[in-house]
Amino acid sequence: MQDRAPESGDGTSEAHVGAGHPLPRPEDLPLGSAERGRSTSGLFFGGDYNPDQWPEEVWAEDFALMRTASVNLATVGVFSWSRLQPSPDRFDFDWLDRVLDGLHSAGVGVCLATPTASPPLWFTRTHPDALPVTRQGVRLVHGSRDTYCINAPAYRQASLRIATELANRYSDHPALRLWHVHNEYGTWCFCEHCEHAFQDWLRDRHGTLDSLNDAWSTDFWSQRYGRWDEVLPPRATQYLPNPAQELDYRRFLSDSMIRHYRDQQAVLAGRWPVTTNFVVDDWVPVDHAAFAREVDLVAIDHYPTTIGEAPAERAFAADRARGWARAAGHPDGRWLLMEHAAGAIHTDGVLRSLPPGSITEAAETHLARGAVGIMYFQWRASRGGAEQWHPAMIPHEGSDGPVFDEITRLGAALATRAPEVVDADVALVYDEQTMWAWQGKHLPTRHVDYDRLALRWHAALTEAHGNVDVTPPGADLGRYRLVVVPALYLMSATTHNWLRSHTGDLVLTATCGLVDEHARVTPSSLQDIIGARVTARIWLPPTEPVVLADGRTAGLCFETLQPTTARVLHTTADGSPAVIRNGRVTYIAALDLVDPALTTPDARPVSASLGSDGTRSR
Repeated sequence: MQDRAPESGDGTSEAHVGAGHPLPRPEDLPLGSAERGRSTSGLFFGGDYNPDQWPEEVWAEDFALMRTASVNLATVGVFSWSRLQPSPDRFDFDWLDRVLDGLHSAGVGVCLATPTASPPLWFTRTHPDALPVTRQGVRLVHGSRDTYCINAPAYRQASLRIATELANRYSDHPALRLWHVHNEYGTWCFCEHCEHAFQDWLRDRHGTLDSLNDAWSTDFWSQRYGRWDEVLPPRATQYLPNPAQELDYRRFLSDSMIRHYRDQQAVLAGRWPVTTNFVVDDWVPVDHAAFAREVDLVAIDHYPTTIGEAPAERAFAADRARGWARAAGHPDGRWLLMEHAAGAIHTDGVLRSLPPGSITEAAETHLARGAVGIMYFQWRASRGGAEQWHPAMIPHEGSDGPVFDEITRLGAALATRAPEVVDADVALVYDEQTMWAWQGKHLPTRHVDYDRLALRWHAALTEAHGNVDVTPPGADLGRYRLVVVPALYLMSATTHNWLRSHTGDLVLTATCGLVDEHARVTPSSLQDIIGARVTARIWLPPTEPVVLADGRTAGLCFETLQPTTARVLHTTADGSPAVIRNGRVTYIAALDLVDPALTTPDARPVSASLGSDGTRSR
């Protein structure tokens, strides 16, 4: 496995192994009985339910409509902290009792959330030091979601208290099926609490200041540290930040969030699985491959960003979720789609409605990739608040319309289906820490979008080979005949050895292994694997690609290769090696040459160009 920070902010490395916790069996799901006219299945179907935003007379209508739509799971309480705990020493669970009882009577199970993603106003007024601080030193104020510092002691204590109260009251409620800790971990903070916790984390990770100074290359720009309390979070500074410090800070934040999850998981654990919802996006400082080892069920939230590429984006996110789950030891790589939008996409500043059938098409994409359920945000569109225009299973226009009609048909179709087991013998290596490294402001190019490159490779490999696991460094590669590793810029010695251990076909691209886990340049680290030396590296603007001998173009970065034991498969127009093969290892010298025909030794080159969604044009 790639060298990682310890999985918790306190430096411990023992992970909670949640992969073995049994999911609810089909007969446990509260779809109930044959006399209701519905059969049970192993699939979850439903969404976030926020009854506290509505008068109580609406609840009965909701319960009836959920039965109509074959909903069997509702996520409740995600943002309800101020209703559940109106003041420091007063709790109000009466309304939640009625909600859970009503859902149970309607045959709907509950995914009960801890509401710690949005602390109430009384908390932030009492503990202003627990408000997050930006990189620029601005302390944010109450008025949105996620206004907390994950390392503030008062926040951690308050989070544990509300989680404990919920566990004590509802662990044996007959509607309960899942615990949902927090919501979308990923909040940044650079405050004094984070400063002190970061120093402790660094001491645990690096051991000595000499080791830290070496890892961070602090002799450059006179940044050498002589005391642990001199080390600060990477706040706003005069010019470019230290890339190694930036990477370690993201690792630290990720471990801090895992520690916060563990605190709550410890009091919730019991009969039912415990999870949280991962955000599949590039702004989140969370290593989800590490987090997947903590949860009982990998669950993701995913919202495509473009109309044309939505199918490819969904497929890539789904296969990432399955890859995280499989690498963490979850049976069959099981995972849950905890949130997505019903029938619309926010793109280019517009909420675009999708054509009829799109809700079903999206669900089938996820189910075909091993999802154990399809969940939405949210059940009923909010009348007010910052997300009042977010799509919902019941839109503002009500249940008498095309969206709810399609939701109802989908629910009925899923009621008799079970999760699919996906068997893939092709893997695409994707690493969130490498994604963080590619976001550095000091790089020789700002045109490399690691996620987009991975998306293009995923789409192309899916078209050429069928099922593809998107797997993190360190996963068991024994099941794969082909492993493709695009742009893995950040690579530790452990990852090098992991790749060397693969006995099947291996494809690497330009920039793989260019730096180690501390962002220190290691330009010759792969030459024994690829059978060639890189004698020069050219960074290219998108408008000036290299032309290959067959007329195709490739850009962003091109490496001049001097083969030692490798044979040349393809060249540029001027004869420079563009693709080489050394035994079962193929190396592509151009960063954005995405071609599945290059992944097997006997495949013929294709002259087609591959679009960003993986479709082929000639």
